[in-house]
Amino acid sequence: MGDLEIRPATAEDVPQIVAMLADDPLGAQRESPDDLTPYLAALDRLTSDPHQHLVVAVRENRVVGTLQLTVIPGLSRRGSTRSIIEGVRIHADERGSGLGTILIQWAVEESRRQGCQLVQLTSDNARADAHRFYERLGFAPSHVGFKLQL
Repeated sequence: MGDLEIRPATAEDVPQIVAMLADDPLGAQRESPDDLTPYLAALDRLTSDPHQHLVVAVRENRVVGTLQLTVIPGLSRRGSTRSIIEGVRIHADERGSGLGTILIQWAVEESRRQGCQLVQLTSDNARADAHRFYERLGFAPSHVGFKLQL
């Protein structure tokens, strides 16, 4: 993984990020790679918020992975700060290469650097392989998540 760079995402990265978001059965149903307008607007919101970190993993000038890390200060757990990992995607050509582990380790280390005491993430019930991956990295399936579509 020697030539891998993890850096903040830019507008030029958005087409490749969206392509990865859409490249699975769940993403194919909810992403629209043909219209990048909402994604570019979202990137503007993300980059203006210091608690949001949308990063890409780049190898040979090609985006091969991405994730979003959100840092949330809070009152619970004695005023702890936590982070949430979202939107983890690895390019199909890179799956199984260890890149996912590197990205998650980056997010955990960045969470520590940001003063977080807890890192959490959610994963769709249908993603059994992802669940095994996160458990191998030390994440525990400790909660039941709920969503309300608006």
